[in-house]
Formats: sequence, C-alpha cells, structure tokens
Amino acid sequence: MTTIRHLIATLTLGTTLSLAAFAAGAALPVGAKAPDFELQGALAGKPLTFSLQQALQKGPVVLYFFPAAFSAGCTIEAHDFAEATDDFKKMGATVIGVTAGNTEQISDFSKLECRDKFAVAADPGAKVAAEYKTLMQIKGKTLSDRTSYVIAPNGNILLSYTDRNPDTHIEKALAAVKEYDAAHPQAQ
Repeated sequence: MTTIRHLIATLTLGTTLSLAAFAAGAALPVGAKAPDFELQGALAGKPLTFSLQQALQKGPVVLYFFPAAFSAGCTIEAHDFAEATDDFKKMGATVIGVTAGNTEQISDFSKLECRDKFAVAADPGAKVAAEYKTLMQIKGKTLSDRTSYVIAPNGNILLSYTDRNPDTHIEKALAAVKEYDAAHPQAQ
C-alpha cells in the first residue's frame, strides 16, 4: 500500500512540477554555516516559536523544507519523518519541517500529517528558504523546494540534499545524524 501511495504522489508531483516549476538555485553546501532563523509554527496543533539557535543547543537539527502543506508528496514526507522521529530523538536530533506553501494550514498539518511527532513552521514569503537557497516557482508562486539539511550543534551543515521525490530524504538524514552521533557519543 505504501509503495502505491508513493508512486501516485510521485507521479502527481512530477506532473505538477513539469507543468510550471523551476528551481531558483542550488541549496547551501555541506560545510556551510546554517543561517539562524526563528519562525512561528505548530507541534501537535499547538502554536510554537521555533528557534534554530535554541534547537542546536540540544543537538543536531534535521531541517527539511517542503513545498506545501497537504500536497501529495509533502504528506508522504511528513508521514515518513513522523515514523522516524523517535529514531532521530534517540540520537539527540530535533526534526523541523518548514514550508512557504499553505502556511495557514500548519497547525492542522502538524496534527494530521506530522502525527504530533515533530514541529512544522510557516515561512511566509519563503524568506528562510531563500537564505537556505532552496526556492522554486510553481504557477507563479515562490515556494520552498524539497530540501533536507542536517545541521550540527556548531551550526555547520552536515547534509544538504535536494530531490523533489520525498522517498530518500529520511534515509539520508538518518544516515547523516547516525554518522554525527557515532563521532560525538559524548554529545548525548
């Protein structure tokens, strides 16, 4: 069932993107300093303010940008991150999803699709996405492209991965956090 769901979402996303999308530039590279930000969002439907600086004080951060709440691929990606959130937490990592699309639906998306497991934040005008160089245009709207970062507590980017298909983002993020965790066992 999951494979069929992924296939349908991938086909839907691919069709939508091929009609009217273009990427606006390459994402920040591994080794770059992650721009600090603070955004309004939700966890389990409750409002929160997410601060990258505060989250990094607890350990690595898995920051993933997605185009729009409740779109097919973004829903799949949220489900997959929700399933993996406990694994990230065991390694001291915080997961945060950020979107410039359907920002008024963040609260519901955090409950329904993120399954109360991790926070999502609204990026009105894609300002944070622009700082992270992960923008795209769809039908005249500037949105955040599907890009995942793993950021070390010192602010350095350990993983920078852009792919419109949601399937491999969690796998790559988990591998990067595991590698960091193995090299920094005292950080837990």
